[in-house]
Amino acid sequence: MKKYTLSAKSEDNPQKWYVVDAEGMVLGRLAAAVAARIRGKMSPMFTPHADAGDWVVVVNADKIKLTGRKLSQKTYYRHSGYPGGLKSITAEKLLAKRPEDVIRIAVKGMLPKNRLGRALNKKLKVYAGADHPHAAQQPEPWVITGV
Repeated sequence: MKKYTLSAKSEDNPQKWYVVDAEGMVLGRLAAAVAARIRGKMSPMFTPHADAGDWVVVVNADKIKLTGRKLSQKTYYRHSGYPGGLKSITAEKLLAKRPEDVIRIAVKGMLPKNRLGRALNKKLKVYAGADHPHAAQQPEPWVITGV
């Protein structure tokens, strides 16, 4: 009897939608759980080179927690591409200005840095408030434990 390893394709995965309430959750722990779900790590059909993950909608991004002194000390950088074009912003200011970006950046850093990672990053939808426009997809509530 021959044994073989099943290499799943992206089409083989029935993708589900999940909604997570980020209120009171720690940023890194939430991002790690969301990245694993988007990547498809908890699926028995997980294949490293294929999209086996689900769609995740994160609501209440403005109520996320950062531990320690990260709120004032953590700095996000971006560069315009021009000389002297380095811009920086602290986590506190970014959370006040664009709270969705804090979660989006954290999850993006936990995904692969290639074509697959860019495709997986599009499966994350983040909203500052409690409302989201994805009711038609009938997302299941997902309670992340231990966060």
